[in-house]
Amino acid sequence: MLAQEQETPKNDVSEVIPNEEDDEHDSKECVLQRYFLQEWERLKSLLDDIVISGCVSDPSAVNRIRSILEKYQEQGQLLEPYLESIILPLMSIVRLKTIELGVISDDILDIIKPLCIIIYSLVTVCGYKAVIKFFPHQVSDLELAVSLLEKCHHKTTATSLRQESTGEMEAKCVILLWLSILVLVPFDISSVDTSMANSNFVGGTELSPLVLRILEFSKDYLSNAGPMRSIAGLLLSKLLTRPDMPKAFTSFIEWAHGILSSVTDDTVDHFRLLGVVGALAAIFKAGGRKFLLDLVPMVWNDTSILIKSNAATRSPLLRKFLVKLTQRIGLTCLPHRSPSWRYVGKSSSLGENISEIVTDKHDRCSHDPNVNSWNSEQNARCTQEDNMDVPEIVEEIIELLLSGLRDSDTVVRWSAAKGLGRVTACLTSELADEVLSSVLELFSPVEGDGSWHGGCLALAELARRGLLLPSSLPGVVPFIIKALHYDIRRGPHSVGSHVRDAAAYVCWAFGRAYYHSDMKEILVQLAPHLLTVACYDREVNCRRAAAAAFQENVGRQGSYPHGIDIVNAADYFSLSSRVNSYLNVAACIAQFEGYLCPFVEELLFNKICHWDRGLRELAAEALGVLVKYDPEYFATTVLERLIPFSLSIDLCMRHGATIAVGQLVLAVHQCDHVLSTDKQKDVAGIVPAIEKARLYRGKGGEIMRCAVSQFIRCISLSHVFLPEKTMRSLLNTLNENLRHPNAQIQSAAVEALKHFVPAYLVRIDDGGANGITSQYLELLSDPNAAARRGSALALGVMPSEFLATRWRDVLLRLCSSCAIEDNPDDRDAEARVNAVRGLVSVCETLSKTMKPSVSLSPEDYRALYLLIKNEVMCALFKALDDYCVDNRGDVGSWVREAAMDGLEKCTYILCERESVGFPTKMPGLENTVLPESEISESDHSHSLFDASLATRLVGGLLKQAVEKIDKIRETAGKILQRILSNESILVPCMPYREKLEEIVPNEVDVKWGVPTFSYPRFLQLLQFSCYSKFLISGLVISVGGLQDSLRKASLSALLEYLQDIQNDESERRSREYMLASDLLWVLQHYRRCDRVIIPALKTIEILFSKKVILQMEAHTAEFFHGVLDSLAIELKGSKDFSKLYAGISILGYIAALLDPLNTLAFRQLLIFLGHRYPKIRKVAADQVYLVLMQSGNLVAEDKMGKALDILSETCWDGDLEEAKHQRLQLYEIAGLETKVLMTRSKESNKNDDKRAAAADENASYSSLVGSSGF
Repeated sequence: MLAQEQETPKNDVSEVIPNEEDDEHDSKECVLQRYFLQEWERLKSLLDDIVISGCVSDPSAVNRIRSILEKYQEQGQLLEPYLESIILPLMSIVRLKTIELGVISDDILDIIKPLCIIIYSLVTVCGYKAVIKFFPHQVSDLELAVSLLEKCHHKTTATSLRQESTGEMEAKCVILLWLSILVLVPFDISSVDTSMANSNFVGGTELSPLVLRILEFSKDYLSNAGPMRSIAGLLLSKLLTRPDMPKAFTSFIEWAHGILSSVTDDTVDHFRLLGVVGALAAIFKAGGRKFLLDLVPMVWNDTSILIKSNAATRSPLLRKFLVKLTQRIGLTCLPHRSPSWRYVGKSSSLGENISEIVTDKHDRCSHDPNVNSWNSEQNARCTQEDNMDVPEIVEEIIELLLSGLRDSDTVVRWSAAKGLGRVTACLTSELADEVLSSVLELFSPVEGDGSWHGGCLALAELARRGLLLPSSLPGVVPFIIKALHYDIRRGPHSVGSHVRDAAAYVCWAFGRAYYHSDMKEILVQLAPHLLTVACYDREVNCRRAAAAAFQENVGRQGSYPHGIDIVNAADYFSLSSRVNSYLNVAACIAQFEGYLCPFVEELLFNKICHWDRGLRELAAEALGVLVKYDPEYFATTVLERLIPFSLSIDLCMRHGATIAVGQLVLAVHQCDHVLSTDKQKDVAGIVPAIEKARLYRGKGGEIMRCAVSQFIRCISLSHVFLPEKTMRSLLNTLNENLRHPNAQIQSAAVEALKHFVPAYLVRIDDGGANGITSQYLELLSDPNAAARRGSALALGVMPSEFLATRWRDVLLRLCSSCAIEDNPDDRDAEARVNAVRGLVSVCETLSKTMKPSVSLSPEDYRALYLLIKNEVMCALFKALDDYCVDNRGDVGSWVREAAMDGLEKCTYILCERESVGFPTKMPGLENTVLPESEISESDHSHSLFDASLATRLVGGLLKQAVEKIDKIRETAGKILQRILSNESILVPCMPYREKLEEIVPNEVDVKWGVPTFSYPRFLQLLQFSCYSKFLISGLVISVGGLQDSLRKASLSALLEYLQDIQNDESERRSREYMLASDLLWVLQHYRRCDRVIIPALKTIEILFSKKVILQMEAHTAEFFHGVLDSLAIELKGSKDFSKLYAGISILGYIAALLDPLNTLAFRQLLIFLGHRYPKIRKVAADQVYLVLMQSGNLVAEDKMGKALDILSETCWDGDLEEAKHQRLQLYEIAGLETKVLMTRSKESNKNDDKRAAAADENASYSSLVGSSGF
C-alpha cells in the first residue's frame, strides 16, 4: 500500500484526473486533489531540476515553489500524499552535500538554505509532524546535524529580515526538526559520539560533548523570538526524556528553575522565559509519569508563583504557556486511564451515523442494550473509582484552570478549556460533577464576557470528550440558551459576539457527541434559539456559526421537521448579508411551525431596542415581513406591545418602536387586514404624544424626527384614519422637519410628505392647496439655507392638484433658485442641488398628470412645454457651470451632477411631447392631436427640441465628460449613452449622431470614469466645430490640472488626436488651427476666471513645449496675437504664482519666434524683471536669458554679451530698485522705448503710496507666500 502511495505522484496526471462530468459524484477530496494535480506537474519539474543539479541553480525557482505551496495553507491534506517524494530527495541533498563538502566549508550553507526554505514551507502548510516522518534518521547523521546546526548558529546576521530573505531562519528550523528525530536513536548517545575518543572524557558524572553541544544551542534558541524557540523546546523534550539522560535532565531542570525564579523586565529574559515554560510543557507532555512525578512540587511551585507575577499579567502568551504547563502537571499527577463513566458517543464518521439512522427499527433499537450495559458498568465501577487517590495539588491545578477560563485573552481561555477537559477525563464521576458545577458558575450575571466565553469553551470540550453526561444536559442547556443571546451594552457599542459564537460551538459539539435519543428533547429547545441567532445576529460569524451548529445537528441527529429545507435556506452564503438574513432567510424559516413566535420575541425585545440604529431600522422592517403569516396576531398582540414602547425613556427603544409600529401598520394594510377603530386611534395618537412629551429635544431628537417621518409615511400609505387636528399637527411636524439642517431628516420628511399630501390633503377642498404651495414658494427665498433646501424638495413631491393653478410661478421660482446666489454669505450648494431636483420633479409631475381641460386651455398646455424648453432647460444649462468651492471642495459638482440628470429627464419630456404633438379642443370633436400638415408656420418656429438645444445638451455633457472629477465623468458618459441608445424616446436633431453612437457604444459596464478609456474616445469629436468649444473648455481643466495621472492621460489623448492623421498634412494643420481657435475662445470667454484661465495657460504652455500649434502658417500670428492680448489682461496685477509662471513661460516661447511677434512678447517679458515679487523677477530673468540665447534679432550682436552679463550677474531676487535699474539698461540695449515703462512705474509708486502696507517689500511678499501656500 505504501509503495502504491509513493508511486501515485509519478503517474501520468491524465490517469489520475477523472472526467470533469463526474465531479458531482466524487468526494470533496477527489475534487480538490484534481485541481492540485494541475499544479503538481509544474511543481515536480522544478523539484526535478533541483535534484538533478544537486542544488538550487535558479533562486527564482524557490520563490515559485513556495508560492505554489502557500496556496494550500488551509488545505494541507492535499500535499500529504506527495510529501515523501518532495522531502526525501531534498533532505538527501542536504545530507550528501554536508558529508561531501564538510561543515567547515563556507559553501555548505549557501547550498542548503534554499532547500530548507522549500522544506520549511511544507512545515508551515502541513505541520511538522507530517514532515519529519520523512527526514533521514541514520545514527551517523546525529553528529552531522549537530555540526551543521552549530555552523548556522554561529553565523551572524544583520537583521531578522535578512534571515528571512536568505533562508537562515528556515535552515535552523529544519535542522532543529531533524535533530528532534535523530535524538531518538535507540542507542546510548555517548556511544555514537566520536569526539569522546579524542578527548579526556571519562564518563561518570560528566555529559557527553555531543549532548552538551545540543543543550548549549537549544538553550540559546529558547531566547529567540522566532519559531526556533518552540522547535528547540520540542528537541529538548525528546532529548531529555530519554532513559540515558537523567543527568542532563536534572541539569536542565535546575537551570529552568533558576530562570523561573528570577524574572526581570528585560526583553531577552522575557523571550527566554517563554521558551523555558514552553519547553517544560513539552517535556511534561513527552515524559513518563514516574519519570516526572518527583519534579512536580518544584515546577508547580515556580508555576504558581510566576502566574501571579507582573510578567504574566503583561503577557498573554506567557499565561497561555503557563496554563498549558499547569494542565500537563495535573495530568502527571493523575493516573492515565479512560474513565468508565465517560459517555461513549457517536462515531466520528458522518457516513456511519447516517447508515445507522436508515437501518431498520431492530437495528436502531440495538443501541439501547449498549446504553443499558454502559449504565450497569458505570454503577459497578463507581466503588472502585471512589477509592482512587487524588493528590491535593490537583485541586489547586483545577482552580488555576478555572481562573484561566476567566482570562481576558481568548488564547488563554481556549488553552484552559482544553486542559480542564483533559484533567477531568482522569477524575472520578463525582469530581467531574464538581468541575461541571464550577464551570456553570461562570455563567453568573455578575461575571464578565470572558467568563461566559471560557465557560462555553469548557462545556464544548467536556461534551466532545464524553465527560458531560446526558443527565446533566437539562441543567446546562438554559445557560447555553442565555449565552446564545449574550449581548451586553457598553457605551456606544456592545460586547458578546465571541460568547454567542462559542455557544454555537457548544451546540455543534452536542450534535457530534450524543445519540438522537439523548438529544431529541434538547434539540427541540435549542433549534429555535439557534435559528434566531442565525437569522438575526448582528455579526456574520455568529450567524454562520449558529447555522453550522443547526446543520450539524440536523445531519447527525436524524430526521428533524423541515430540517433540510431550513438548512438549504440558511446556508453559508445566504447569511453573509445581514439584510438578506433579516428579510429573506428569516421570512422563509418563519413559515414553519414553531419559529414565528421566537422570531417575533427576538425582534421585539432584543433588536428594535438595539444600540445600532441601522439594526433597529432593519429589525422593524423584518417585523413587517413576518406579518403575512398571522396578520391578526400582529394587529392585536404585537401592536399592543409596541405602542407603549414609543414613549419609552430609552432612546433606542422608542426609536425602534416608532419605526416598527409604522412598518407593522403598513404590512397589515398590505395583507388586506383592517385595524380596529381603537387601534387606529392609538396609532394616530403616537406622534402627538411624542411631541407632547418633548422627545424631539436633547439627545436623540434628530433620530426621533427621522423615525416620526418614517412613521407618517407608513400610516399615509395605510390610510389610517386621522382626525382633522391630528392631520394638521402631522403636517406641521413634517414642515418643521423640512426646515431641519440634517439631510437625513429632510429626506425622510420629503418621502413622508410625498404620500401624506395625496392621502389626506388632496380630498379636502378648503383652499389649503394654494396655501401650502405658497408657503413653500415663500421659503425658497428664506435666509435660512435649510428652509430653502426642504421647500425645494417639498415642491418636487407636490401632486398635480397643488400645482395646477400656480405651475408657472413654481417653475420660475425654482429656476431662479438653481442659480448661484448673489450674496456670497447666502450661497448653499445643497439648496441649489435640491432646487434642481425639485424643478425636474415638478416638470415630470406636470407633464404626466396635467392634460388640457376647462381649467387648462391648449394654449396654456403648450406654454407649459415651451416654459420647460426656454426656462427650465436654460436653468439646467446654467447649473452645469456651477463650480462653486468651499472648505469641502468642489461642491458645485453636486449641482452639476443633478443638472445632468435633470437635463436627461427634461429632454425625454420634450421629445416625447414633440413626437406626438399637442392635443387641442376643436368644436364637435374630442381631444385630438393635430397632424403635422395642420401646424402653422409659427408653430414650427416654436419646436420643443431643435438642433440648437440638442447641440447644447450634447456639448454640456461632453464638457463634463472630459473634466477632472471621475464621478462626474462617469455620470456624464452614462447619461449620454442612455440618451443615444433610448429606443422608446428618440432624441432628434443631434448633429453627427452616427459618430456619437460610434464613440459612445450601447454596451454594459463601460468605464467612462477611467481617463485612459474615455478621453481618446471623446476627443475624436474635436473635429466638429459644434462640439469642439465645449470639449476644449473642459479638457483644459484636465490637461492643466494638478492631478498627474489625469494630466498625462488627457494630454496623451490630445496629442494622439492631433497626430492621428500622419499622411494628410492639411488635415493635421486644420485640426491644429481649430484647436488654436478654440483655445483663444476659452481665453476670451472665461476672461479673468482663474478657474479656467490658469489651466488653459498651462495647457498652452504644454502644447508649446510639445511643438504643437507653432507652425500653422498664416494662422500662427493670429493665434499668438490673441494669446498676447489675453496675457496682457490676465497677468496685470495678478498675485497667483502658477498663473504668472505659466504666462511668463508662454511669453518666452513667443519671444523666441521671428518678427514682429517676438518683439511684443519680449517687451512684456522685460516688464516682469521689475515685478514686486522676487521669485517672479528671477523666473522672468531666466526666460529672458533663454530667449536671447535662442533668438539673435532682439539685441544687436555687439551688445549681446553685455545683456547676457547683466542677466547672469544681477541678483534678481534681491533689491527691487537695483532690479529696476538693470531692467532699464536692458531696455536701452534692446532699443525699446521706456516711456511706457516709466509711466507704469509712476502709477505703481502712486498706488504704493496710497496703500497702508509696510515699505519693506519682504513683508508683503511673505504675506503672499503665506496666502499662496508656498
